[in-house]
Amino acid sequence: MLVAAAVLAVAWLLPLAWALATSLKPEGETTKTPLEWIGSKITFDAYRQVWAAGDLGRWLFNTAYISVMTTLLTVTLCAMAAYGFARTDFRGRKAVYGIVLAGIMVPPQVLIAPLFAEMLQLGLVDTYWGVILPQVAVPAMVFILVKFFEGVPRELEEAAFVDGAGRWRVFWTIVMPLSRPVLAAVAIFTFISTWNNFLRYAQMMASVVIAGLPLLIVFVLFQRQIVRGVAHTGLAGQ
Repeated sequence: MLVAAAVLAVAWLLPLAWALATSLKPEGETTKTPLEWIGSKITFDAYRQVWAAGDLGRWLFNTAYISVMTTLLTVTLCAMAAYGFARTDFRGRKAVYGIVLAGIMVPPQVLIAPLFAEMLQLGLVDTYWGVILPQVAVPAMVFILVKFFEGVPRELEEAAFVDGAGRWRVFWTIVMPLSRPVLAAVAIFTFISTWNNFLRYAQMMASVVIAGLPLLIVFVLFQRQIVRGVAHTGLAGQ
């Protein structure tokens, strides 16, 4: 088990190490063949050029704003959709849920052109919402939350119904607080995928290294919530 964990850790760290090594090479050696880990010299020119060539602070703010707003909307909308599938019975429920699950099999790259055309028709190109809205409906997150909600004891909801609470109140005051671990995991996964969801040699790698630092911080701070969320989701299906 320890050996397997070490192999997975190396496999995960290898691309990061390559990005860092490439960012420290002279620009003319980044596409040199055969590939070499270390260039003829170590230089920070790529980092200086990235910092000087563009408004890096603005780039980071835009990415952070889009990631946070996308995360909030995704968690809220996917939770409401998942609760509806898990706890309500309406005509065509299985068919609609099947269509949602089918969305998991669609590669996101296939949707870039049609989503751009849609945002163009709505006049949202070059706006924050033109980037945020296409990302808030995530079938995989709906599926994860449905499996969790199905494991929440119905007795808790039925007791609230007896006391006069409606479906909306039960969802916000009982189900959502009980779902904090899985909601935290969904939020973190969404934030990380959104942060990385931008089409982006030495300067590029330098940008990637700089942009990746906040994600490392997020993972370090919230790794317990990730583990707990995944664990609770797995138990819900048993």
